[in-house]
Amino acid sequence: MKWKDMPPLAGLRAFAAFAETGNVVSAGEELNVTHAAISQHLRALERHMGVALLDRSGRALSLTDEGRQLAHSLTVGFGAIASVVQELTGRDAARPLHISTTPSFAANWLMPRLPDFRMANPDVELMIDPTATVVELNPGGIDVALRYGSGGWAGLDTELLIATPMVVSGAPALIKGRKVDEPKDLAEFPWLEELGTSEASTWLEKRGVSGALAKNRSQMPGNLVLDGARNGQGLAVSTRLFVEGDVAAGRLQILFEEPDHGAGYHIVTRPGVMRPAARSFVNWLRRTI
Repeated sequence: MKWKDMPPLAGLRAFAAFAETGNVVSAGEELNVTHAAISQHLRALERHMGVALLDRSGRALSLTDEGRQLAHSLTVGFGAIASVVQELTGRDAARPLHISTTPSFAANWLMPRLPDFRMANPDVELMIDPTATVVELNPGGIDVALRYGSGGWAGLDTELLIATPMVVSGAPALIKGRKVDEPKDLAEFPWLEELGTSEASTWLEKRGVSGALAKNRSQMPGNLVLDGARNGQGLAVSTRLFVEGDVAAGRLQILFEEPDHGAGYHIVTRPGVMRPAARSFVNWLRRTI
């Protein structure tokens, strides 16, 4: 990095405050300076960069496209600095430990094991966010995400927790007497799919079976998918990890299994120093396997 090319920090702080508050008066109050000082910093920043960051054509200042791009970067950058400062000084210790994972992983793996973590860490307040959406790990937000895939998410630290392939399974009573030799044989079955995903449709389409689920699919929260599969309501795409017990007990039957390419559930965190609570949680996850 060429520090001599960087704009003055005062100008960047003033711009970030303006972008967050929406006007120079509020930005000045945030930084404990006058609104005139904020305006001066904004103009100096534009001169330094040679780019119009603010649109002055209307009654109120607004951000240009370039301004929005810079504002986003400053939000991430200043947020990361604030997060590390809080972590190092201990002021962030009272914030709940925020965990993001899929509803399926939360219901089938994480929740049954959490009492052990709570017993060992009674002072850590947990906030579990079960969602099928891949969320961003911004400073002050999600501390740890548990994601399925092959790892290598850009800009994040990843560590394989559990290797497990994807499978298609269903209740023996649903499958009984029906030919299942290749993926196209599954097109006539009912399917169960987690809300917010298209795992079943995607699985079939990748194998040349398109449009099969237009009228033969039920969507529901992820923690209910396997319950429905056990009851014979339809086939489900899941990981082998979640159905091994049901297969052993005869409640489910695996019809197809993906090749083992190292996919599985990963511990995903932001680079840098983890909060003590997050570090304790990650260490507990490692010991649990």
